Amino acid sequence: MLSNKTALITGGCNGIGFATAAKFLTEGANVVIVDLDKDEMDASVQQLKQYGSSIKGMTANVSQLTSAKEAVQFTVNHFGKIDILVNNAGIVQDAQLLKMTEEAWDNVINVNLKGVYMMAQAAGIEMKENKSGVILNASSVVSFYGNFGQTNYMAAKSGVNGMTKTWARELGKYNIRVNAVAPGFVKTEMVEQMPEKVLASMKEKSLLQAMGEPEDIANAYAFLASDQAKFITGTVLQVDGGLIP
Repeated sequence: MLSNKTALITGGCNGIGFATAAKFLTEGANVVIVDLDKDEMDASVQQLKQYGSSIKGMTANVSQLTSAKEAVQFTVNHFGKIDILVNNAGIVQDAQLLKMTEEAWDNVINVNLKGVYMMAQAAGIEMKENKSGVILNASSVVSFYGNFGQTNYMAAKSGVNGMTKTWARELGKYNIRVNAVAPGFVKTEMVEQMPEKVLASMKEKSLLQAMGEPEDIANAYAFLASDQAKFITGTVLQVDGGLIP
């Protein structure tokens, strides 16, 4: 499905990013994963080689334009082009409005919103030259429903939705498609550390009475990245098991 395509995936060392890299490799893509920690990066690259040998990794801060440009250039240098960008990198620093610090606000906005913008700009310039490309952004169901204690996260993900639709309008004439995926509750390492009572509540809010797997989100990314979705752009796809707010 992704044979001969080259993908750059931010936050690719674990969770949804790792699952997406594994899926893309299985589908025949060349993959570059980007993350902050070099040791974790090296370990993840070694693990991902079981799915395909065409995998590289580099460290970069997605919220800095210089790093974003370096990540795109690294991808082009190794594989000759960039066909797909998956803006997966994200963090949470939760607090209620009246207790949230300026630092917590800035940190989440810098990675989850500014980082998406920086990476998309750097990749988009390259894709425009190639007259082809796919940009996929990580949104969240939080962007539709809100979530207690996540003012910063909700603001960032709502912004991602808006940027996705704007970029689809701006870049369509260059044959660049832009979509977002909005996961519901997914069993990542971070989520599985939550109390059992919280996990049970998450399941109850889904019409399917279950939490998603990272692979469920990876499958959505793979579809949207492929030519099977060649007439889909400007969409925010909810992959949430029928979440009830």
